[in-house]
Amino acid sequence: MVGMQSVSRLTDAVRRARSRVGATAAIALVSVSLAACGSEISTSAGTSAPTATAQTSMTSTASTATASSTTAQTITDTAAAAEAFLATLSDEQREQVLSAYDDETKTTSWSNFPVTFVERAGLNLADLTAEQKAAALKVLEGLLSDEGYATVTGIMNGDQYLLENSSSTEQSLGQYYIAFFGDPADTSAWELQFGGHHLGINATLDPAADAITFAPTHLGTQPAVYTAADGTEVQPLAGMYETAFAFYDSLTDEQQAALYQGETVAAMVCAPGGSCDYPTGTGLAGADLTDKQKQLLLDVIANWAGLSDEQTTADALAKIEATLDNTYVNWSGATTYDMTTGNGIYFQISGPDVYIEFASQQGSAGADVNGVVTAGWGHVHTIYRDPSNDYANSATQQQATGMGGGGAPGGGGNPPSGGTPPSDGN
Repeated sequence: MVGMQSVSRLTDAVRRARSRVGATAAIALVSVSLAACGSEISTSAGTSAPTATAQTSMTSTASTATASSTTAQTITDTAAAAEAFLATLSDEQREQVLSAYDDETKTTSWSNFPVTFVERAGLNLADLTAEQKAAALKVLEGLLSDEGYATVTGIMNGDQYLLENSSSTEQSLGQYYIAFFGDPADTSAWELQFGGHHLGINATLDPAADAITFAPTHLGTQPAVYTAADGTEVQPLAGMYETAFAFYDSLTDEQQAALYQGETVAAMVCAPGGSCDYPTGTGLAGADLTDKQKQLLLDVIANWAGLSDEQTTADALAKIEATLDNTYVNWSGATTYDMTTGNGIYFQISGPDVYIEFASQQGSAGADVNGVVTAGWGHVHTIYRDPSNDYANSATQQQATGMGGGGAPGGGGNPPSGGTPPSDGN
């Protein structure tokens, strides 16, 4: 099982990938304006792309993201922040943000589509006062680790960057919704749902079970690397790219041949907000990995399962590790981490207790920025689900409303039929 020391190594690896700073590098203090919400969000950035020159970490002077190491403390802190947020709302707003714990709307009100295509539950942060917005973000800070909060706010600020700099006419970019399913003041389970276009968090907090689950969750970004107002580069999903390639590079030629599905980047099979049959059995089996390679695969998974405190991360990864031999990984697209060439990558991790897809989107969806890659390497959608415990088994996934259930633009489909990794790495 994954012990606390092992989890510490996992989270340290992800932390280094998200925020790698040289010995002489300066720490920049940055607040990026989220104009669509009329507020400011402080964020910690990940690394820039491998071909970029600046690698700067951003930290927040005001961030109070959870410093807890235990699930119980995180649940307590998040519930307290949720109650404080509810106290700022009118009766009408409270009614809008609160739903029953088992309300099926929780499965249909999140997606990788803009909020104009798929209706979200709860309250739009753009409709809140400055005090209410700040209180809403405190709920996220209570739930997430510093690194998890940096990832989420980096995604949000990326959407804001698109709103301000791209050719897109999609005015819902930068809009985010918050909803509670169940009452945070109760001792029974409740869910925090928070998201917009490239973000969909469904975190179930259960005090009685001393458990938090983030399945299902959608993390995406467009562009993958963008420049903040102070000139520093932000890459919210750097940890995903870097840990994925660390795993890929650890494999033997024989293992890569089993893993690799072809040069064509596959489309998502189980899109955010859609139902899923959890395909498995394609690619390389966990049973065929060395112990070191299994640890590297867990490093990849920690980008999704490790968004909160140390205990929650340890529990999630221990469950996944127990069935890792029966978990399969497949990969298509590029085989070297170089954002200047090719169309990016796709990988799928599928087993009894984890389902992850990472897909480079081949279109920009009309959100183009001069000199910035907004498709392929630069446009990412991901999904994290638990086939045995989505929504803590409180609801069954249904198709999200609008646009055929939240599928990725360009359609779904299956991985290519197989192939040999290109010898030149592209």
